[in-house]
Amino acid sequence: MRLAILMSNTDESEFSGQHPKDGDKWQALLAPLCPACSFTVYSVKDGEFPQKESQYDGWIITGSPASVHDLDPWLDQLFALIRRIVDRGTPLFGACFGHQAIALALGGTVANTPGGWVFGTTETTVTAPAPWMVAGPVKQYAAHVEQVVVLPKGATVIMSNTDRPVGGFVMGDHVFTTQYHPEMTHDFITTLIDELTDQKPVDVIDTARASLVDTAENDTFAAWVMAFLRRS
Repeated sequence: MRLAILMSNTDESEFSGQHPKDGDKWQALLAPLCPACSFTVYSVKDGEFPQKESQYDGWIITGSPASVHDLDPWLDQLFALIRRIVDRGTPLFGACFGHQAIALALGGTVANTPGGWVFGTTETTVTAPAPWMVAGPVKQYAAHVEQVVVLPKGATVIMSNTDRPVGGFVMGDHVFTTQYHPEMTHDFITTLIDELTDQKPVDVIDTARASLVDTAENDTFAAWVMAFLRRS
């Protein structure tokens, strides 16, 4: 199976350079579940887009500190690509920024979260599981200040909590999203919180640190993502 990772992370800081890029994180998460899969990473935030889109069996859009409301030209290219992928019916998965980009590109709405930053470990509940999922609570890592507030036409919410009504959605069996970060390890989210200590409100950092007594269920979510992609 040939998978394309659309890397949208715009962070080029010294901190970012000390850690694996998002394309590497996603490969580390999924490759053990599919040794025969090939992964091709496109740095879409640098204008790198595939020339032969039809060669891929599935697509992943990563997270990013960028906003889907930014005016950078690569975002228009990404939104157009999303629409083409959906029109072809090829499996498309998006995480955090990717989740929001898919929603916006297909006619949904993204806005600021009412309570500000959501950071650290959080729990959402799978209330309407797709065939590749299991109902019930699941812990994930979060790092966002925007959220999907209006779904695209034809989308169904699959998981939510009190503060995040759209924790993820599906469209048929070819679009799957999460507002969270299954690719982040516990060590990475811990160092990210430390890195952003002076850049975020004190209460956000304190809440994030306290939340780390719980570990995200990345293995569970990775299995769901791979089961979804295999539907191609």
